[in-house]
Amino acid sequence: MIPIKKEHTPGKSFWRRWNRILHRDLGYFFVGMTLIYAISGIAINHKKDWDPNTRTTIRNFELSPTNAASVNQDFVNEILKMHEESENYRRHYIKDEVLTILLKERGIIHIDLLSGYGELERKTDRYIFKESNYLHYNPIYTWTIFSDVYAVVLIFLAVGGLFMIKGKKGFAWRGAILGSIGILIPIIYLILYYY
Repeated sequence: MIPIKKEHTPGKSFWRRWNRILHRDLGYFFVGMTLIYAISGIAINHKKDWDPNTRTTIRNFELSPTNAASVNQDFVNEILKMHEESENYRRHYIKDEVLTILLKERGIIHIDLLSGYGELERKTDRYIFKESNYLHYNPIYTWTIFSDVYAVVLIFLAVGGLFMIKGKKGFAWRGAILGSIGILIPIIYLILYYY
């Protein structure tokens, strides 16, 4: 039996070849942007649960109970010395028998004078998350342009990706089913929670 040669369509093979090349090279080029928007997207999704830019640590401690009349600069200096924050003092005040000491480096000390209970609260940056969030919000015009280019490339990658594979595993069968499900999920959410 003589094997039948399949017809070769130059236009289709040319398109598929360049589709694969562009997918590969644009994917490499924009891998950094994809990570930035993925990381910041996770952080922003959970803003109600945590501060995506800063981490807060609290250290509890106890002192002998006292009253507001006994608080002077020497008293405050002793507390600062106890926490190795002597060089970090900014100012202090008392309200409702609670002494608050503000620190220069994003820290604060609260002491309930009547109970002696206190806490040192300090904020530190969440590295990578903070920088990713900064870029996600398009801080300057030139970055907005670059982000727009990235968005257009994502559209190309999404649409072009539909035609990467031929046959049953391609868009003609498996791809159509998975693609339809992926489109239906956000539509269902919009119907249930938006409209």
